[in-house]
Amino acid sequence: MTDPRPDSGRRWSWVARTPLRVRLVAIIVLLLGAGLVLAGLTTRTVVSNYLVDELDSQLTQSAQSVARLTTLNPAEGGQRIPSDYAVTLRSCNGLDGGPVGWEETLDRFGEPEIPDESLDTVVARGIKPFTVGSSGGGDPSQWRVVSIPCSPFRGAEVQGAAYVALPMADVEETSEYLGRSLLWIGLGIVLLGGALALWLVQRAFRPLRRIEATAAAIAEGDLSQRVPEDQPASTEVGSLSLSLNAMLTQIEAAFAAQEASEQRMRRFVSDASHELRTPLATVKGYGELYRMGALDSPDKVEDTMGRIEDSARRMGSLVNDLLVLARLDEGRPLRREPVDLAALARDTAQDLHALDPGRSVHVTGLRPGDPPPSALPVTGDADRLRQVLTNLVGNVARHTPAGSPAELAVGTSPEGDAVVEVRDHGPGVSAEQADKIFERFYRADSSRNRESGGSGLGLAIVAAILGAHGGSSSVHETPGGGLTVRVQLPRAGGYDA
Repeated sequence: MTDPRPDSGRRWSWVARTPLRVRLVAIIVLLLGAGLVLAGLTTRTVVSNYLVDELDSQLTQSAQSVARLTTLNPAEGGQRIPSDYAVTLRSCNGLDGGPVGWEETLDRFGEPEIPDESLDTVVARGIKPFTVGSSGGGDPSQWRVVSIPCSPFRGAEVQGAAYVALPMADVEETSEYLGRSLLWIGLGIVLLGGALALWLVQRAFRPLRRIEATAAAIAEGDLSQRVPEDQPASTEVGSLSLSLNAMLTQIEAAFAAQEASEQRMRRFVSDASHELRTPLATVKGYGELYRMGALDSPDKVEDTMGRIEDSARRMGSLVNDLLVLARLDEGRPLRREPVDLAALARDTAQDLHALDPGRSVHVTGLRPGDPPPSALPVTGDADRLRQVLTNLVGNVARHTPAGSPAELAVGTSPEGDAVVEVRDHGPGVSAEQADKIFERFYRADSSRNRESGGSGLGLAIVAAILGAHGGSSSVHETPGGGLTVRVQLPRAGGYDA
């Protein structure tokens, strides 16, 4: 047995393809037309019933007198009764025949068709009007009839009946005229209402058309487009505009972040390839010299092996840095253990002094004149946090003149976070360089030589480690000249890996 629903769906698919504003106008016109038809039928029925009641009232009030005039003067009854009446006698005081009435009335409206009925029916009905048809006549009409029982004298047995009738032509003409009037009036109202509904719907849909135009522009790639917010937020269109704009802002930000991430990745791959290509080329070149027999003395072989080892060390260091960043990017969990930042700062200061014995290195308080705290506990990975300070003092040793002083300032921020500042008194960096200093493979001197410029990953690793600990890093100018790198971490218990 086949399912008829697919055919039904295809049959009504044209409705789904019809624009919403057209459907709304059609619904309004149909509802308006149905309401007017119902109102017109109700009005015609009420008016018609009212006119029939008026006709019945007239008929019941005058039926007795009209019947009496006819039975008393049967020969002239048609000229004595009012012009609209017709009287039919059935065995009434010995008279039988009819209808009796004005000739002009009977010729126009026809003769009422009085039914054959028993006297018991006439008596049981009483003076209650009923409707009959007509026969003949130029403009036939129904008749409203009242039957009156006839007896020779009061209290005697009923022997016949007189039927007094009035034509319903006026009622019918009034009802038809009213019906035609209501039809044309209703048609005009429907047309006018449809035109007004179309204008109002188009006006109401104007903000939606602007939203549609904005969506089309966004689909073409212009993510900066926004929906006009000229409607109150309490309306559906206003609320939709606000929601769409909020969504578009998030989408634009997401696309911008994705594009920036792709650019960083492309630059990352390019720089990593460059950094690895140089030592690889060196190893390859010295290997070819050895294969060609150019290293013909022990001194040359020893020098070449040293250079190959140095290139391998540089590649190993770069690969280790890349591996650290990759693991941090993956969001691998770090160890959570108590770490004393003050102790790490003291150890790092000694490391820097060991790298450059002629350099003055001090551990101080965060604010001038304050002594360093004896302990500054945080929660985190001790090895990674030690790597943060080691990278920072390594930059100081690499980028500042030998023998220039340096300080490690330890303390707490007004918010209660643990802070370590590594301060040098070297050449410092420009504002433009400070904005990019934590980016991967960025080097302020743009040198590609690792001995002079480094790989550009040291501060990127610092920022990544601190971010994994819920901390932050920033750079500032050292009073008197130089660069200060500020490390800020939540106090013990504030970091949740």
